[in-house]
Amino acid sequence: MKQEQRTIHLMGTVIQLWIRHENPTELLEKAEKKLEDFEQRFSANDAYSDVNKINQQAGTVPVAVDEDLFELIQIGKEHSLAKGSALNIAIGPLVQLWRIGFDDAKLPSEKEIKQRLKLIQPKNILLDEKNRTVFLKKKGMAIDLGALAKGYFADQILSDFIDEGVESALVDLGGNVVTYGDGPNHSDGYWRVGIQHPTKERGQLASAVKVKNQSIVTSGIYERTFRVAGKRYHHIFDQQTGYPLETDIASITVISDKSVDGEIWTTRLFGQTPQQIISTLDQMPGFSGIVIMEDGRVFYPKALTEQIIL
Repeated sequence: MKQEQRTIHLMGTVIQLWIRHENPTELLEKAEKKLEDFEQRFSANDAYSDVNKINQQAGTVPVAVDEDLFELIQIGKEHSLAKGSALNIAIGPLVQLWRIGFDDAKLPSEKEIKQRLKLIQPKNILLDEKNRTVFLKKKGMAIDLGALAKGYFADQILSDFIDEGVESALVDLGGNVVTYGDGPNHSDGYWRVGIQHPTKERGQLASAVKVKNQSIVTSGIYERTFRVAGKRYHHIFDQQTGYPLETDIASITVISDKSVDGEIWTTRLFGQTPQQIISTLDQMPGFSGIVIMEDGRVFYPKALTEQIIL
């Protein structure tokens, strides 16, 4: 078996793919093309993407979409409607208003924010399973799948690798990591996946976690920010106020079997206390998590003690 790694610059991040297989180059080339296709069709920032075709027809007509995009929107709507969820795939109008993470980020007016709050109701995303169409009920609505798309992509790429008979694999979509088989660097076969320290420079870790055949996803308020008059604003929004969520949690890491699940829950749980977050994950089979506070405190369940390296 040969092993090969590939670094790809897509989706505004650095993607790392590593596999052990008899013919790794061919598989990595296929994976890269699939990721390029995903970005082209699912991006809310590409004027010609399938997602933007839906957004451009908001309040006008339903739009027929491919099966994978329909499935992801369906998953996203379900979790957006869940009680207490900080995830909302209808958040697009607020994202585009604030532009946090882009060069033209700004602090909007109260009037602008109030106008956008009327357009971010996920119940107004109407899905027709029979015809596989998506319709945004109000003009000005916009879907943004940024909070769950990378997890979905990672699962699809890993599934393809497994179908092709890889012995082991790592898919890292800019910190959204999923592992399969034995890691190459340790005798116990576990992968060591680092978790970024939220208050230090990129590459400085708060901890690492030993995993195998699992995903690790981290969402943090440090990833995309901008400052106005000395105040920092981040990209996770409070759906009631239209402003970035007030929280002393710096990051949430979810360990799960599927990467899309990890990505969904890292966002769903923002706004809750660290104790509530850990308790919720602990009650879900196959899930675990780590919460890092702005002041550097780290919370995780006792069951994770043997896997975590602080």
